[in-house]
Parts: sequence; structure tokens; C-alpha cells
Amino acid sequence: MTTVVLVVLCVVVGALELYAGRQSRNQANAFTRRVDELNEQVTKQNNVLVTVGEQLTAELSRVKQDVLPALDGRLRHNHEQVEELAGRVHQADEHLRVQAGRLHDLEQQRITLAALRRKLAEIETSVRSVTGAGAAAVEGKVEGALDRLAELERGGEEILELQRTLTRTLEDVEDVVTELLQFTEGELDDTVTAALTGRPRDHPGGTSVTATGRLWTRDGQLDDILTEMYERCVRASRLNVRFRTAEGTDGTAPGSPERRRYFLGGQAAEDLAGAFSALLISAGTEPPKNGLTANGGDRRGGLARVEPGLPPGVEPARAPEDEEALKALLRTLSECSGAVAQIGPLMAVRTRDELLCAVLTAAQSLELESDEVFWDPSSATERLRRLPSHQLWDLTAWSSAP
Repeated sequence: MTTVVLVVLCVVVGALELYAGRQSRNQANAFTRRVDELNEQVTKQNNVLVTVGEQLTAELSRVKQDVLPALDGRLRHNHEQVEELAGRVHQADEHLRVQAGRLHDLEQQRITLAALRRKLAEIETSVRSVTGAGAAAVEGKVEGALDRLAELERGGEEILELQRTLTRTLEDVEDVVTELLQFTEGELDDTVTAALTGRPRDHPGGTSVTATGRLWTRDGQLDDILTEMYERCVRASRLNVRFRTAEGTDGTAPGSPERRRYFLGGQAAEDLAGAFSALLISAGTEPPKNGLTANGGDRRGGLARVEPGLPPGVEPARAPEDEEALKALLRTLSECSGAVAQIGPLMAVRTRDELLCAVLTAAQSLELESDEVFWDPSSATERLRRLPSHQLWDLTAWSSAP
């Protein structure tokens, strides 16, 4: 019986050993497979890292060869411009300090003259108490002295007024220099950012100058209103004024009409040309407001095209504020006896007899920039008449309509 039990136990132990051996082999095989899978994944990741490293090395080489030399040149150029502008600002500041000293001296002279006048008044009072024939002669001398003092005071007031005018002019120059410095700093920041990130520069906020403008009128009473309407139209066209300059028609002669130059940013010239053409066409296809004219013909209520525009019923979708701002500007121009207004490719000219508006191409706009003819309404009108008819709008009848 004991032998049988021992035999059974031996059989059970052998079976258990066989089972344990099979489980160990299975676990070893599974572990081996897992190790192989991990090795394969590591190999793939290593290949990807090698590829990315090669791309990064190539990109760094390109930046070192192409971008960094150009960036260094631009930095030096911009640094020279900033130093030049800083020198001019320093000179203007020195001039202002000198003028302030002169103004202080003039104030002191005025105070001294006032004291002398009071003293002479006292002398006059004492002289009048003197009797006889000598009183008239002394009084004449005193009156002459008082007249001379009055002339000196008037001359001092004229000098003070000239000093104030010079101060205002220098403040205007300082504003222009400040805007130029801000523009230069913005360009420099964009260049550095583009070089470090490897991405092309973009200007979502209108940092760069993308269009230019001009404004001039011979009517001084309408100058402020026309400037307000012009800048309102600029804003409605999603543009902003980067900086502006102004000079007289005859240089810096006092009282001469100012020629204002605007440097605008925010949209490309091609987009502006399409937008202004759509605005003029949209405004030009409005229905008549008062029916027929006095002679029985149809009168257009909007902007009159030189040739028919879009078919009836077709109206390009435009923001109402764009159209209203443009109409307000053109209405103000129509009240002038002579004026010129430009916003990028849009050119509007008012003479005593007619009002013309044109949308120019890029090449025509470039020619306009270097041509002084466009500051003269009569000469500018003759030049605009040479443009193709699809670029020209005759607004004379529209501006005279009630």
C-alpha cells in the first residue's frame, strides 16, 4: 500500500514539474517577443530622431547662410537711421532750450519796460504840477517816451508770437520724428522675429506702410472739415495712418495751402483697388431719388459712371460705413473750388467745373507718387481723362444733384 502511495506521489510530482516547465517556457517566449517588439520601436524612434536632426541641421545652415547676413545688414542700416533721427531730435531739443531762454529774456525785458513806464507816469504826474511854459515841453517829451515804450511793447509781443509759432512748428516736427521712430522700431522687431522663427513677416495690425495718400485744397475754410472727412474715409477703409507730413504749396511760406502726405498701413494696394472700385460701382447704381430731371431724362441718384457699370440688380456687397464715408468725402470735395485727395489707388480731383474720381493700377500709382502734376487740380484732371473708361468716374452731375 505504501508503495502505491509513493508511486502516485511520484507521478503527481512529475506532472507538476512538467507543467511548471511548460509555463516557464511560455513566459520566456512571451518575454522574448516583448523585448523584440521594444527593440523594433526603439529602432523606429531612433530613425525618426535622426531624420529630424538632419532637417534641423539643414534649417540652421540655411538660416546662418541666408537670413543672418541679411538681418545683420538691416540691423546696421536701421541702427544708423535711429541714430540719425536721435541726433535730429537732440538738435531740436537744444533749439527749444535756446528759444525758451530767449523767451525768458523777453519776459524780463517786458517787466523792465513796464516798470519804466510806471516810473515815467510818476514823473509825468510830478511834471504836470510844475507851472508855466516849461510844462508843455516836458509833457511832450514824456508823451514821446510813452509812445516809444508802447512801440517796444508791441515789438516784444510780435517776437513772443513768433516764438510761439516756432515752438508749435518744432512740436510738429517732434511728432513726425516720434512716428518715424515707432515705425522703424516696429519694422526692426518684425525682422528679428521673422529671422528667429524662420517664418515670413506678416503685418496683421498694419505695421508696415502699404499705401500712400495726399490731401490739398485751396479753400482754407474747408480745410479742417476736408481733413476730418478724409481720415474718416481712411479708417472706414480699414487703414490706419502710420505717419503724416505737411508742407506749404510755396515751401514754408506763411498762409500757403498745406500739402499733406499720408503713409497708410493695413491693406495691400490690390485689395484697396478692388474695394474702391466696388464702392464706386455700388454707389453709382443707386435708384433715382427724385424721379426725372427737369428736361424729362432719367437722373441717377448715385455716382455717375463714364460708361455703364454692372447690370441692373447686381450690387456688390459692401459695408455701409465704407460707402457713407466715401460719399461724405466726395460731397466735401464737391464744395471746394479746388482740391486733390488720394487714398492709395483712389484719386479724386475737384476743379471749379468738374469732379473726377479714378482707381489706378500699381504702375499708375507709382507714376503718381513721383509726379507733381497731381497736386494741381486742372493738370491732374487732364491726366486722369487719359485713363481707360473703366477706371474713371465723372462725378460732376452727381455732386451737383440735390
